[in-house]
Order: sequence, then structure tokens, then C-alpha cells
Amino acid sequence: MIEDPPLVTLRRTFPRPDKSQIETLTGTPTGFIVDCLNGRAALDSVIKPVDPNAVHFCGVAVPCHTGPADNLSAFAALDVIQPGDVIVIATDAYLTTAVIGDLYLGMAKNCGAAAVVTDGCVRDIVGISAVGLPCFAAGVTPNSPARNGPGTVGLAVTLGGETVSAGDVILGDLDGVVVIPFDRIDEAIARLPSLLSAEAALDAKVKEGLKIPDFVNAVLTGGRVREVD
Repeated sequence: MIEDPPLVTLRRTFPRPDKSQIETLTGTPTGFIVDCLNGRAALDSVIKPVDPNAVHFCGVAVPCHTGPADNLSAFAALDVIQPGDVIVIATDAYLTTAVIGDLYLGMAKNCGAAAVVTDGCVRDIVGISAVGLPCFAAGVTPNSPARNGPGTVGLAVTLGGETVSAGDVILGDLDGVVVIPFDRIDEAIARLPSLLSAEAALDAKVKEGLKIPDFVNAVLTGGRVREVD
């Protein structure tokens, strides 16, 4: 028989990105980050901003895992985060109750959090908007959770189809949320300048009237297309 686990398993110390890395990535559109990571880095599309007026963030991920209808570990995470961190709450996509509300967002903001992201639901939308802290969630419901545990803080979690580990960089904007694994931060930063340059060049061509991109023209004229009547 399995023994009862501790109410919270907590890891406070983990490798963190340099401040300069965070500064370099801050403000980068999430789509550009995804392209730097070969097309995959975004959380599931159902995880969207609760308030469209508070969406932009970039910080260090502090993940926590809660049980169904529970949020004890989410509160324990408040004792772990540093200014600029992003609290990532994995609920195993449990949507029957909210995992947090406006009061939690207020406390997270007081602790210096840059944002809160969850694959669960939230509640108190008016209050969340008043707090002004970016909050991304999979849904909204007034149903309330309990604080029973067990849960974890600082250990890797899976939510929205991605693994999020403590120390990863996590960014959000109107398109959604993306995660840069800690060991790929330098890779993303190194690729970013050339990607931004290529994007700017194509954007300029579109504004000048471009109708069909060069790569499509190359396919259409390269002998690899069969036209039929």
C-alpha cells in the first residue's frame, strides 16, 4: 500500500537564467520564440489571457502541481518565487473548479510575480483585471477549490502539452504562452537576430505589395507541380 505523501514537496533552489538573458528575450513575440525553437514551444491553444489588457510577460518559470480541486501547492509557491518569476500551476487540466482567483493574483503580485499561468480554471475576472497581473488559464468558473494537497513546487510539471521545469524561461502575449527550456535559452537567443532580420525583410516586401512569396514561386516554376483540368 502506498504511504500518504507529504502535503507539499518543495524545491527552492534551481539553476536560473542570467538577468541579461531575460532582458534579451523580453518583448519578443511568442511566434518568433517558437520559430527559434524549430516550431514547437507553445502551450495548448486553450490557455489564453484572462484579461486582454494584461498579457505581456517574460520571466523564470516556478512550476507547481496541484491535485484536482486543490491549490495548496500554488500557495506554497508564493514562498519560493523571486521578483520577475512566473508561477506555473499544473492541474492536470482539471476544469470543474477554479484553482485561483483575484486574491491569489494580488498576493502573487505583492510577491513580485511577473505572471501566473495555469492549465486549469480561474475565477473573479473583474478582480483579476483590477490586479493587472498577466494571468493565462484554460477557462473560467466560479466553483471554488480546497487546500488539501498533496502537491509539488519547483519540480517539473506537464501542462498544455509541454514540460515546464524550474528555471525555464516562459513568455506570454496575445497569441499564447511559450516555454524555452533552460538548456535551450542560449540557442534561442543566438537564433533570434537572423530570424528578426528575415521577418523584417519579408514584412517590408509585403508592405511594398508582395503577393506570392519567393519560395512558392520556386515550387510553381520548378517542375514539381502538375496542373490538371
